[in-house]
Amino acid sequence: MSRDPKESAEAPLRPPRRPPVLPPPAALAAKVRTLAPSMTRSMQRVAEALVGDPAGAAALTVTALAEHTGTSEATVVRTARVLGYPGYRHLRLALAALAAEQAAGRAPAVTPDITVDDPLAQVVAKLAHEEARCLADTAAALDTTALEAAVAALAAARRIDVYGVGASHLVGQDLVQKLLRIGLIAHAPADPHLAVTTAVQLRSGDVALAISHSGATTDVIEPLRVAFDRGATTIAVTGRPDGGIGQYADHVLTTASARESELRPAAMSSRTSQLLVVDCLFVGVAQRTYDRAAPALSASYEALAHRHGPHDPAEDHR
Repeated sequence: MSRDPKESAEAPLRPPRRPPVLPPPAALAAKVRTLAPSMTRSMQRVAEALVGDPAGAAALTVTALAEHTGTSEATVVRTARVLGYPGYRHLRLALAALAAEQAAGRAPAVTPDITVDDPLAQVVAKLAHEEARCLADTAAALDTTALEAAVAALAAARRIDVYGVGASHLVGQDLVQKLLRIGLIAHAPADPHLAVTTAVQLRSGDVALAISHSGATTDVIEPLRVAFDRGATTIAVTGRPDGGIGQYADHVLTTASARESELRPAAMSSRTSQLLVVDCLFVGVAQRTYDRAAPALSASYEALAHRHGPHDPAEDHR
C-alpha cells in the first residue's frame, strides 16, 4: 500500500517533524540569495532591504519595514518565515547579529558579477571568493542534527539509491563511488525512468537520497516519493527546503548558492555546496563504520595502486 505523507495522526507512520532550526546570522544573506528567485516581488523587496542594510532593518518595527518597502506587515512576516524564522522578532535579532558581524569585518563582502571583459586573473579571484562564500554559507546553515540522522541511516542501510539530474547527478555519482569504496551498496541511476523502477524495490531499512538545488525537479521528486511510499528513509539535499522535494524527505540538508548570472549559472555554485554536504555525509558514514570502512578503503586503494604508478609494458606479458 502506498503511504501518504499527510496521513492521519491515528496511524502515524513517521515521527512528527522537528521544529525548524533557526539559521545563524551569517547564513541570512545566503538564504536570501538562494530563495529570492522563488519569492513574490513584494517579498523580494523585503528580502533585498534586509540584506542591503541589516542594521537599518533591525532598527525597524514590522510596520515600519512594511512601509519602507512598500509592502504589508503580512508580507514581512511571510518573508521572515520563508527565510527560516518563526516571526519577525527572531529575524530582527538575526539582522542585528549580522550587522555586528559586518561591522567587525567577519561578514563577506559582495563582489560584482563576472563580466565578459574580466581578465582571467579577476575571474579566478571572483570565482574563488564566491566558491568560498558558498561553502561557508552552507556550513553555517547546515542542520547538524539532520546530518547526523542522515549519516546514521546511510551507515545502517541495506541499499542506497541516489537521485539527481544534470550537475546534481554528477554530485550523486561522487557520493555513490565513495560509498562503494567502503563496502556499501549504492546506486545512482542516470535514467529517470530507471530511478523510479529501482525506487519501487526499496523498503524499510533502505535509503533514498535526492539532490536538487531547486527542490522542484520532477525527475528527482518522483523516485523520492516512490521510495517514501515504500517505507525507505528519505534524504533531500536542496537549496529550497520549502520546495516539493521536502514533502517526501525525512531529513533535509540545506545548501547555499551564489547569485546566478549570465556567466555563472546556478548549477555551478549549487554543485560546490552539494559536494560539501556529500563529503560530510561520507566522512560521517566512514566514522560510524570505521571497523569495516578502513579495510575496504585499504583494499580498494591496493587494487588500484598499480594503475597510478610507473607502468612497464613488458610486465603485461609475464
